[in-house]
Amino acid sequence: MSKIDYKSAGVDIDAGSEAVGRIKDNVKSTFTSHVLTGLGSFGSLYDLKPVLKEYENPVMVQSIDGVGTKTIIARKLNKFDTIGIDLLSACANDILVMGARPLTFLDYIANDKLKPKIIEEIVSGMVKACQNTGVSLVGGETAEMPDTYLRDEHDLVGVITGVVEKDKIITGERIQSGDIVLGLPSNGLHTNGYSLARKLFFEIGGYDVHDTIIELEKSVGLTLLEPHINYTNHVFAVLDKKINVKGIAHITGGGLVENIPRILPDDCGVEIQKGSWPILPVFDVMQSLGDVDEDEMFRAFNMGIGMVFIVDDAKVSIVKDVLKDLIDVCEIGSVFRGNKNVILT
Repeated sequence: MSKIDYKSAGVDIDAGSEAVGRIKDNVKSTFTSHVLTGLGSFGSLYDLKPVLKEYENPVMVQSIDGVGTKTIIARKLNKFDTIGIDLLSACANDILVMGARPLTFLDYIANDKLKPKIIEEIVSGMVKACQNTGVSLVGGETAEMPDTYLRDEHDLVGVITGVVEKDKIITGERIQSGDIVLGLPSNGLHTNGYSLARKLFFEIGGYDVHDTIIELEKSVGLTLLEPHINYTNHVFAVLDKKINVKGIAHITGGGLVENIPRILPDDCGVEIQKGSWPILPVFDVMQSLGDVDEDEMFRAFNMGIGMVFIVDDAKVSIVKDVLKDLIDVCEIGSVFRGNKNVILT
């Protein structure tokens, strides 16, 4: 009988070392002078004093998120360079809604069998997104766990940390009847609804990731891999102008109807006017494929709106003007006296 070692049990330590070697310099390119440790340390050290001196009463804001079954599309296409972008963007957007500026990011990549080239590809996208956001990728973890994950399956999770001045935290508590809901367009599904999307395209529609649908103008796979928009520049373009934004919602799983109520006072509801923004072709195609009820589409997908600002009526034109070179802002609804509900009309 041959000797048993860790590799024979399914875990290749050498592959882990190779993966770290492939990404080390790339990750280091995201470091600011505040980062005090390199890749491979047991923990990350980040010097807060130079950052916090700009704040009178700094509050740390954190969020954790994952890419979910979008990784299955990446695997089908053997294209992993965008899901790291998705992860950073999803996490950043979650703290932006509170007015927080992202500072650091930690990632966790797990699979059944570690493949250094794929790890490198995932991290390359993550690094690009961190650089564009001004975030330091201060550390992470790769885990090879046979039997925990199915063959060639990946799990991708991230934790982001940011900071906001305490008296500038955006909570939504000042939202009131008569305020206007502004929508910032998405560029696709972002990171939500992929279980339903896969069922519609691959089971019901019988499509392959390489198939092209006329309405989509590119393959099904590339359409579904369109990277999640990161709204950092959009949010701070507005906040840095000291424009009074009463509430911001990241439109993730649950769509407009589930995410907007998270920022509403108990006595407010929102009316969303369908047709007040362009619905992306991918949503029309999916609805047609499965004859999906419209209400279900709005609960499963963002339907073309990735983030929502709620502002006073007098601020609408100012916000649109500030963002005109970044994105086409749509006026999609208004606030009424309600009970934290969203009505689609």
